[in-house]
Amino acid sequence: MLPFEQNEVDVAVLDKVVETDVYHLIVFNDDVNTFDHVIDTLMDVCEHTPQQAEQCTIIIHYKGKCSVKDGSWDQLVPMRNEICRRGISAEVLQ
Repeated sequence: MLPFEQNEVDVAVLDKVVETDVYHLIVFNDDVNTFDHVIDTLMDVCEHTPQQAEQCTIIIHYKGKCSVKDGSWDQLVPMRNEICRRGISAEVLQ
């Protein structure tokens, strides 16, 4: 092969683009719940690692809210309901 010789390359082209709606599970700060309660809830409900849960809790405390999980509406609504059942404010937003 010569130094500047070009090779033909087959490239696969997608025929269709599939759009998916991504939603965000937002948890809001309050003056009632403890850091430990929020951390434990995020680990139980959202399957966060302890580090993820702690980082989200700090963001919630200082910024007033944090997106703790992304996914489909059907995936996030049960999580939101369980978080709210535990006394923490949360919403699913797009």
